[in-house]
Amino acid sequence: MRAAVMRDHRLVVEDLDAPEPRAGEVLAKTLACGICGSDLHALQHTERMVESTKRAGGVFDLDPAKGVVMGHEFCAEIVDHGPGSPKTLAAGTRVCSMPILVDAAGLQTVGYSNDHPGGYGEMMRLQEALLLPVPNGLATEHAALTEPMAVGVHAVAKARLDPEDVPLVVGCGPVGLAVIAALKLRGVAPIVAADYSARRRDLAVAMGADVVVDPGEDSPYTSWSEAAVYADPSKAPPLPPWIPGPATRPAVVFECVGVPGVIEEIMQSVRQGARIVVVGVCMERDHFEPMFGINKELNLQFVLGYTPEEFSATLHHIGEGEIPVEALITDRVGVEGVASAFEALASPERHAKILVEPWRS
Repeated sequence: MRAAVMRDHRLVVEDLDAPEPRAGEVLAKTLACGICGSDLHALQHTERMVESTKRAGGVFDLDPAKGVVMGHEFCAEIVDHGPGSPKTLAAGTRVCSMPILVDAAGLQTVGYSNDHPGGYGEMMRLQEALLLPVPNGLATEHAALTEPMAVGVHAVAKARLDPEDVPLVVGCGPVGLAVIAALKLRGVAPIVAADYSARRRDLAVAMGADVVVDPGEDSPYTSWSEAAVYADPSKAPPLPPWIPGPATRPAVVFECVGVPGVIEEIMQSVRQGARIVVVGVCMERDHFEPMFGINKELNLQFVLGYTPEEFSATLHHIGEGEIPVEALITDRVGVEGVASAFEALASPERHAKILVEPWRS
């Protein structure tokens, strides 16, 4: 099979043997696979990513010199079943799946492994028990965005929102846009979002943001304060004398950038009692001053991935049109175009989500 292979910090196109499904697995043809920001980071900082993940108790382990077929945001088609598989879904069925396999060694990742190729290749092995059929009528490229949108659904669930909460989404790349879509799905309003990129701010509006801010021109925290004022002042709680008014509804800030310094900047800028949900994946050492969190009694919540139930629910919401994803897809490439797509994604003004369609010529 043809695949884009990450090897020694480069992406090269190679012909590989098609994987053979084992018991409980299927052989699947990749139809579409999104390029994730984590993949961009993995290409440049593979060793650091593996080392830090190991220290933090993560599950993936790989040798960059041996080659990795990345790609974990996919929609695929069942081609064949492994020995002894129940064949619950017939060959030809379009499916989505969490990008994991389970074997005697435990949990394995698809797309971050030397042994389990992901969606940047023409074929994959997938766990049959984890497969979800794509709803009839749902476009393949839309189904492929189930995985990244589930990240937003999980982050919003972990935020444990109350009806009066007003969210601020810091960063409107794919992660921030997924959070905005999940907030909109929950009926949260107003949604305030901030990003330096005009293109990303436009996408934030398309995904459901009510107020968008360019941090280069206006403070996101001032804009949030203006949006979060109680419409009925009589419902506002009394403020302690040391907190300047007017009273605002509670703040929940979603950090969706993943760059050192952003958490501290948020902690310095938010009001008393704010909750901060860290969704952006920062691979570098970061720091903040605890006194900001102590004096303001801030709550800091880190999140990762999604549950199987959230993944399934996200596919359903996309299928019902409740999570709009079409605007996020800005290009499609075959395996020969993956390397150039990685370069193009460095510009937020050009692209949001590029899909790899390995069979595209």
